[in-house]
Amino acid sequence: MCAASNLARPALASRLRPRKPVAESRFDRRQAEILKHATEVFYEKGYEGASMRDLSRATDTSLAGLYYYFESKERLLYLIQKHTFTTIVERLKERLQGVPDPEQRIRIFILNHLEYFLANQKAMKVLSHEDDALKNGFGQEIAGIKREYYRICVDLLEKFKEAKALEFKSRIAVLSLFGMMNWIYTWHNPRVDANAAELARQMGDIFLRGILAAGPGKAASKKKPGSAN
Repeated sequence: MCAASNLARPALASRLRPRKPVAESRFDRRQAEILKHATEVFYEKGYEGASMRDLSRATDTSLAGLYYYFESKERLLYLIQKHTFTTIVERLKERLQGVPDPEQRIRIFILNHLEYFLANQKAMKVLSHEDDALKNGFGQEIAGIKREYYRICVDLLEKFKEAKALEFKSRIAVLSLFGMMNWIYTWHNPRVDANAAELARQMGDIFLRGILAAGPGKAASKKKPGSAN
């Protein structure tokens, strides 16, 4: 079993403390309510299949009122995606603060990702299935947030690789990890499957064992047993 399975859980649990609430205006609260209902409509009908009238009925808002908060259906989707990815990235950065161990940092990344995905499965389906729907600059901004998230993961893997003197392609490892995590909303059943914390532990073990099995890098492999560093 890899050293990751022996990770002290209290240190990880300390990263899960709720953030201080931020004061919201009445406009912000109503906008958030509409976004929540819009997520459900997009989940049920798809972005292309949903109309502004569908969204108006679901949110109990007149068409005029809906356009007051959002000038288009595309902006609704944009704000859903922006809120989701921004929240994931911000929470991750908070949890990584003060955690120096490369292995623990990867586990925090996995837990943060799975925890949000399982708590927001409808939003995750909308994001996964409507990935290419945004145009007019909206898509570029969301892509920028995604790239930042990807680069954070790459950096975590690079630091782990360096600490363990391993040799593997970080890009392949990162995309494989996302492949494990991103489709969880399609199969997770809370009645029979573990919660986010346990799933993160198991996925972390599987992933870390896999990259540890890649073996030492070229520099490390050239060293003879017992040789000085």
